[in-house]
Amino acid sequence: MSYNEEFWNKYSDENESRYNEEFAKFTRDLATSLRCTSVLEVGCGTGIDLRLFPDTFEIHGIDLNDYALDIAKEKFPTASFKKGDITDLPFEDSSIDFVFTHELLNYLDDDTLEKGVAEMYRVARKYIMNCEIYDKTEKQIDEHHKFRNMCKRWEGYNVRIVSDVDMHEDIEPDKNRFTLLKKL
Repeated sequence: MSYNEEFWNKYSDENESRYNEEFAKFTRDLATSLRCTSVLEVGCGTGIDLRLFPDTFEIHGIDLNDYALDIAKEKFPTASFKKGDITDLPFEDSSIDFVFTHELLNYLDDDTLEKGVAEMYRVARKYIMNCEIYDKTEKQIDEHHKFRNMCKRWEGYNVRIVSDVDMHEDIEPDKNRFTLLKKL
């Protein structure tokens, strides 16, 4: 996987302006309704999707970008933010109730994505959620990212598909695909 620090630093600067409170509420409410007590966002950036989780949760965020993690730690000091790679998550097997991504997997090459899916499955105890830009054929969007079909990517894993639908535009204006899986 190639990592462009300059691109991701600029992305981090713009991340605060992309804060979507409705998506953050949706994620928090979903994890709560599923009786989860620990959450991990893989590719958390500045932590905007985690900020509404109450301190009754064990809250974790992983990202490769030190600059984004510094912002996340400053804005949300009660959460645990670590530098980490999706292909080698620093957690024990089945240790996190709710593992999720939000527009991360679109940026990964196929090999990294395949290894990342295996890692998310390994650390998840109950549920995995992916909210990604969707197309059934996974074609290239631009030089940085491509459409993903996450339901297809989870074939062969011991999971049950709970949901695989486009997000409502009131929650996610880009209408990303919402894939929720229960680990069996």
